[in-house]
Amino acid sequence: MKTAAGIDFQESVVPQEQGGRPPVCARQAPPRLLIVDDDPDIIRLLMYTLEHARFVPTAATDGYSAWKIMTDDPPDLVLLDWMLPEMSGIELLRRMRQDDRLREVPVFMLTARAEELDRVKGLECGADDYIVKPFSPRELCARINSRLRVIHCRLSAILNIAGLSLDQQSYRTSVDGSTVMLGPTEFRLLRHFMNNRERVFTRGQIIDNVWGSNVYIDERTVDVHIRRLRKALEPFNKAGLIQTVRSAGYRFSEQA
Repeated sequence: MKTAAGIDFQESVVPQEQGGRPPVCARQAPPRLLIVDDDPDIIRLLMYTLEHARFVPTAATDGYSAWKIMTDDPPDLVLLDWMLPEMSGIELLRRMRQDDRLREVPVFMLTARAEELDRVKGLECGADDYIVKPFSPRELCARINSRLRVIHCRLSAILNIAGLSLDQQSYRTSVDGSTVMLGPTEFRLLRHFMNNRERVFTRGQIIDNVWGSNVYIDERTVDVHIRRLRKALEPFNKAGLIQTVRSAGYRFSEQA
């Protein structure tokens, strides 16, 4: 049976990934997905598909309702339509990419806008994937699982360097069991450095990797957050791990 959008309902049940492996959600807490679409047929199809694929979906029919839901409790992934009442999907995506808590939440644009310029704009605004309606529910679930698997693998590790421990899942940082109090930007900055130790980054590269390439930030803002990070690490004698490289930028290194 097909919906008004031309999508096959029978194709929507996805119990497993290809190869017989259970989906990402079978290996950890079921991922929470937010559907943002004003088409009741699409919402009904996606809720049915995602629930049977062992996700936990919720839905919003406009950008403002979606914004309230995600700021109250950020989801693991967002399926976002472009053409929404009052606030477009692109505007909602821009807001997400400017918010510290939502900046890294993956967003799949799920829209009828199929022109190349639309695809480019969606991706440039921060979408992680761009899927045109009508779509294959099986392919959609496969893409979601693939994206969440990458994120899970990346976040599962606890980084331990020179007695400094950073838990990428719980967003906790400590030295010998004592908590290091970091703001969200300082945490992302330290995580970036610890994942790329001994490598020198210019201020521009740090902005792209920590804040995102679609956000305008003065390069001197990097210096401010570096000072804050060093100040937080100073009581633990770890401030020296963040090194200034003259005329180049900054690096994380255990070497003097």
